[in-house]
Amino acid sequence: MTAARGAQAVKCLVWDLDNTLWDGVLLEGDRVRVRPEALALLRTFDERGILQSLASRSEHDVAISKLRELGLHHYFVVPQVNWGAKSASVREIARRLNLGLDSIAFVDDDPFERDEVQASLPGVLVLDAADLASLPDLPALSPRVVTREARHRRGMVKADLARAAAEETMVPGEFLTSVGMVLTIADAEEGDLERIEELTTRTNQLNSTGYTYPHAELEAMRVSGLHRLLIASLDDRYGTYGKIGVAVVELGERHWLLRLLLMSCRVMSRGVGKVLLSHVLMEAARAGMPLRAEFIHTDSNRPMYLTLKLAGFAEVDRLDGAIVLEHDHAAIDPFPAHIRVLVTERSVRAAP
Repeated sequence: MTAARGAQAVKCLVWDLDNTLWDGVLLEGDRVRVRPEALALLRTFDERGILQSLASRSEHDVAISKLRELGLHHYFVVPQVNWGAKSASVREIARRLNLGLDSIAFVDDDPFERDEVQASLPGVLVLDAADLASLPDLPALSPRVVTREARHRRGMVKADLARAAAEETMVPGEFLTSVGMVLTIADAEEGDLERIEELTTRTNQLNSTGYTYPHAELEAMRVSGLHRLLIASLDDRYGTYGKIGVAVVELGERHWLLRLLLMSCRVMSRGVGKVLLSHVLMEAARAGMPLRAEFIHTDSNRPMYLTLKLAGFAEVDRLDGAIVLEHDHAAIDPFPAHIRVLVTERSVRAAP
């Protein structure tokens, strides 16, 4: 089996406004006009599933009003328009969207502002507004596949923000039980493979190995009978999160091996991270097979390591840079009461 470590992709492009998104300075009375190449980029990156936001020095209400007048306000999530440092605005955007700074790009016409962001946030990809025409060709802004989830990502993130706002008004713990979460676990079908590829390249914190698999290898595993390729989707009363979890299980003769377990960072606070893991453990126990899991440390995936350890996995080996852990099936965490779990996968015959 071959597997490659994925390169970091930009998940959110943060725009400046004056002389970047539009020509002119709004508060100086200029009759600002949206740059045609900027308008094309808004549409292109939205269709590619790249979120877009704002870090601009201006009066918030005036700038947002102008964006509404221009019919562009809907493109931007958690916009930061204020008189503070742009690095602080970029940091706040990353926090609100639960994104790593190394998945953020920032574009501005002013070299001072670009240098300030770069010096304060070295992980951010800083871009010159003079180069707008070339941005669609940058590898970090050019996902190899664009899935249905990608094309609807802005809407799903705005639903996430609505959930977060509602949660703030409720007693801690009540919100999760009130939203009617349904997690569906299924064997992946051919039409799911592009989404699986996308998740492996975009998911960093809740990712056990960082492996990415090409489409052909995913299809081979899907039909081999020697693997389980599972995909999980999540819905609640606010709408769908889409397909947010993947497990790749190798069905060995002496044990099963969890080659990859990942869960979208968007659902980190929803208590679903361990559900897919518990399900795989239950399936392995029913089949009479020990379950092992590979784990490879990255700069950001410690949350997944803690998930494995808290679930009862213990280290048993190290192989080719990977930690190998094993679960003895002594105690498997039940599914949380606030999540309804639907399983539509095929069953696996128990070991003789």
